[in-house]
Amino acid sequence: MTGLIVAGVTIVAAVVVGLVVRSRNGRIRTSGDGGTVTSAAPGGRAQDGVAPDGVSADGAALAGLPADVRDALTGEPADVTLVQLSTTFCAPCRQARALLTHVAERTDGLRHVDLDVTDKPGIARDLGVLRTPTTIAYARSGVELLRVSGVPKQEELLAALEPRLSGARRPIAERPEGGRPTE
Repeated sequence: MTGLIVAGVTIVAAVVVGLVVRSRNGRIRTSGDGGTVTSAAPGGRAQDGVAPDGVSADGAALAGLPADVRDALTGEPADVTLVQLSTTFCAPCRQARALLTHVAERTDGLRHVDLDVTDKPGIARDLGVLRTPTTIAYARSGVELLRVSGVPKQEELLAALEPRLSGARRPIAERPEGGRPTE
């Protein structure tokens, strides 16, 4: 009888954990104030050291990032860089990579960089990432704007990033039921 109770409790716990993980998958979480200005000081600088355009006054945001992430942000210029942390054998990582590449190619001011953390777990640890795929959106200055655990939902991601993208959004083809984008 005790074995049945233990088995029942284990099954219920597993279902609860599964539902929690499922509900959090693809959910966008903004990071702090995302570098937005809450009150500007004289001269147009924000009191928190971030200019109205999201550029850090002292470069502290970039300096605090792991080297691989910093290199990704200082490469090709973009208003927002989506840094995807993935691992070699992660199936959802491939799905997220395809979606984010598709979105970045069709959105002005948006760039996607995929970092494989299989052999570099320190990057994930330093960024507080507990699962893959995790996508972190950074402003040009290195300020974290938002993060998504799991495969992001395209329209929700674009809506959350829209205020940070300077260029007009190019039309993005809808995804049919099969999941592949159309042109």
